[in-house]
Amino acid sequence: MQRATTDRDGSLLIYASVAVFRGPDGGLLLEDQACNGLRLWAEHFDRLIVIIPLAQGQPPQSWVPVEQGVGPSISRIEIVTLPQEWGLRGFLRAMPDARRKLREAISRADRMSFALGGLVGDWGAVGAWQAHRMGRPFCIWTDRVESEVVRYAARTAPRFKTRLKAGLTWVPMAWLERFLIRRATVGLFHGQETFEHYAPGCRNPQLVHDIHIRRDEHLPASEIDAKVAGVAAGPLRIVYVGRADAMKGARDWVESLIDAIRQGVDLRAEWLGAGPELDWMENRIREAGVADRITLRGMVRDREAVLQAIRQAQVFLFCHRTPESPRCLIEALVSATPIVGFDGAFARDLISGHGGGMMVPQGDRAALTAALVSLDRDRPRLARMIQSAHQDGAAFDDESVFRHRSDVIKRELPVSG
Repeated sequence: MQRATTDRDGSLLIYASVAVFRGPDGGLLLEDQACNGLRLWAEHFDRLIVIIPLAQGQPPQSWVPVEQGVGPSISRIEIVTLPQEWGLRGFLRAMPDARRKLREAISRADRMSFALGGLVGDWGAVGAWQAHRMGRPFCIWTDRVESEVVRYAARTAPRFKTRLKAGLTWVPMAWLERFLIRRATVGLFHGQETFEHYAPGCRNPQLVHDIHIRRDEHLPASEIDAKVAGVAAGPLRIVYVGRADAMKGARDWVESLIDAIRQGVDLRAEWLGAGPELDWMENRIREAGVADRITLRGMVRDREAVLQAIRQAQVFLFCHRTPESPRCLIEALVSATPIVGFDGAFARDLISGHGGGMMVPQGDRAALTAALVSLDRDRPRLARMIQSAHQDGAAFDDESVFRHRSDVIKRELPVSG
């Protein structure tokens, strides 16, 4: 009898692009959400083979011992490290040994999925190509259109050297993406934005999601009424969580808020996240005389503090400029915080069920300001939107999305023989 797709079934090889570090005792340290991902994969497969880059230096604060982060299922997880190499010379020097490791691991896996997103240093692309050469069915996984992100950097990066490198890189990167996706048995594309970009060139595209929000981290229904009631009076509370850079529309975010303040909106906004645009944002806020209204908190590593900031906000304002499927929008919806920002397939799809947000044309900052002004003046509408955001976010939690992605792999990807 064939097993139900929700049972643990066979072995899965994945390439994960987030790097591990060596701890003082020689053990491996991994980002806490990545550990949660390994734990969730292991719930659906008998054995997990994880190919992952090994970085040198000091790990970030959120990296924890793998055994601690994953828990008991670590006994069924094999981790194979490859050197993290972003330079062409080092990447080519490491290639022969890395290719041997990849082929050996591929030969032992029933099914396999490779995260894609880069050029030099992208061992996921190398692994996918090796699987193709070995005649093994494989999945390609991606959560944004990396070549378009690099293309945007070629126009907007503050340093000439960065713009030059991006300008030379994005075309071959786009070619490599298309080349491997055409040869993949299944494409796992996170979010509607990524799906729409890659689906035409993939023989079996699948729309999936990848988040690490637990069900118990959703804003409780008992707190929704209080949040809705709080909208009636007081400043409009606005938040964004993410990297402060051009592709996130950091300057659009600041200018839209300044324009809204000038049009009479009493607001309190905060941006959580660091990045190359942070200095410009600070200077512009100071120059406009609105430092008492707009706060830049920089990097906040406390996950609970981040979620609390999103829950307390009444609007999650975003200005994303490149095709991607940012998880922060889902984090906003599960916190009953409406998403308001530039139109995109991912955001549009997220609120298609209940209308837990507002979209304006891509790049139209005046329309974004107008949206904030209208919500400030129509608080009953904002209250209804908070309830709608809660409904739109209800379906998203880590257990559900990993179960769905595992089921897709088992159903659509043949077991290698």
